[in-house]
Amino acid sequence: MKHARRGLLVLVCAVLASRCGYSLAGRGSFLPPEIKIIGVPPFVNRTTIFNLETQLTQKVRSEFIGRGRYQILPEATGVDAVLTGEVTSVSMQPTSFTGDQIASRYVITMSASVVLRDVKANEVLWENPSLVFRQEYDAPGAQQAGGAIDPAAFLGQDLNALDRMTNDFARTIVSAILEAF
Repeated sequence: MKHARRGLLVLVCAVLASRCGYSLAGRGSFLPPEIKIIGVPPFVNRTTIFNLETQLTQKVRSEFIGRGRYQILPEATGVDAVLTGEVTSVSMQPTSFTGDQIASRYVITMSASVVLRDVKANEVLWENPSLVFRQEYDAPGAQQAGGAIDPAAFLGQDLNALDRMTNDFARTIVSAILEAF
C-alpha cells in the first residue's frame, strides 16, 4: 500500500511538472487556437529607401514560415489574422569621424508600426505603433587617395547594415507575436 501511494505521488508530480508552462523558445504561441492562416500583405513604405517594404515583408513571412506553425499568405483575404506594417522613417547619422573629420561610422535608425488583427473577431491581437531598430556600420576605405570618397564602399556597408536590421526586425516581430514578449 505504501508503494502504491508513493507511485501515485510520483505520477501526480510528473503530470504537474509537465504542465508548468515552459516550452522551447520559438516553439510556443500565445495566439488564439482558431488562428491558423495569417495574411502578411506588403508593408507600407513611407521612406525614400527603395524596396525596403519588400525586404521587410519577405523576411517577416519567412520568419513565420520558419516557425512552422501557421500557413502564411501574401494577402489580407481568406485568412484568420492579418499582419500589417508601415515603415514610418529611416535615418542615417554619422557616429564617429576620422582625424580629417570624415565620417567613419554610421547608425541607421528605422521606425515602424505593426498590427496583427483577428479578421473574424475584428480585434487587435498584437500591436506596436512605435518600433525602433538601429544598426551601426563602419565605412572602411570610404576615402580614396586624394581625399575623394568611394561611394561603392559606403553603399555596400549601408546595404549590409540594412539587411541585418531587417533580419532583426523580422525575428523580433514574430517572436513578440508568438511568444507574447
